[in-house]
Amino acid sequence: MEKYSQFRDRGSGISPFIPSTTPTSTVTKLLHGTLFLFRLPLFLSYSVVFFLVLDHLPSFIIPQFARKLLLWTFLGIPGIWWVDLQLDGVKRGSLSQQPSSRFPGNARRSVIAAQFTSPIDALYLAAIFDPIFTVSYPNTRKVQRVSLLRAILLAFSPPVLSPPSPNNLTTLRALVKQNPHRVIAVFPEMTTTNGKGIMPFSPSLLTAPADAQIFPVSMRYTPPDITTPVPGAYLSFLWNLLSRPTHLIRVRIAEGVSNNSAAETNGGSVASSSTDRAGGDEEVTPEEQALLDKISDALARLARNKRVGLTLRDKAAFIEAWNKGRK
Repeated sequence: MEKYSQFRDRGSGISPFIPSTTPTSTVTKLLHGTLFLFRLPLFLSYSVVFFLVLDHLPSFIIPQFARKLLLWTFLGIPGIWWVDLQLDGVKRGSLSQQPSSRFPGNARRSVIAAQFTSPIDALYLAAIFDPIFTVSYPNTRKVQRVSLLRAILLAFSPPVLSPPSPNNLTTLRALVKQNPHRVIAVFPEMTTTNGKGIMPFSPSLLTAPADAQIFPVSMRYTPPDITTPVPGAYLSFLWNLLSRPTHLIRVRIAEGVSNNSAAETNGGSVASSSTDRAGGDEEVTPEEQALLDKISDALARLARNKRVGLTLRDKAAFIEAWNKGRK
């Protein structure tokens, strides 16, 4: 992939946009093809029923535990049965001994800052935490609330270089205030990667209230070819997802951090007074940048990779070059 060498991070040499591949033999491909043909109609039928009917039923018809069961069935069809969940800094086998506040959702106000690599990210987070999903954009602290389906499809979408109308945006502070007992899920990288690097963050996390815990969450997949760094890769994703007997998800959760830059002052927040006005496009202060760096470093540590300096514009340029090279 030398022709895409300009899209490697200069410091680390990491290329976060090249799709991952797993070599297989001819015999293995035949076996995978059989499994794919068996699973495909079941997966598509379940997807249609879930997103067109079940996902819109009120909670008194489908309570939270039943919804999570439906989502785990969704994950089970393509063979995502094994999840290796660990807390950062906690020895294996001692999860039950940790305070409940180490997990998102057990604290009264929780925000997840998740690495973004695959459509499975949103599906897994929904099955475990039932969060409110948001979309972050560059150069604005505001976010857009979206459905689970929209969060999944976002993993197939090209990078968005400018936010939509401010009328469709809100802040994490407002979402937390309106839903104090729900987890808020944020993908601060704003676009997918192949999981080999952490891209620069949107400033959207800076609108989290000071009393909320921000939990960095990393999800890595084995095999890694169900990541979707290139938009529109529906067919290859379905093949990689449905043709393999099983997939492993390694989930790592760091300790929650607080947005001290949003400290309460006289019953109101300095950050909220500025970020809730006129789109929240003001400069990031050194204290705020330190918070973003801390969360980004935590994600890189959890994912066992490095931070990269490539931006959304770099990915847009890569996609253009990739599409030209595939013609």
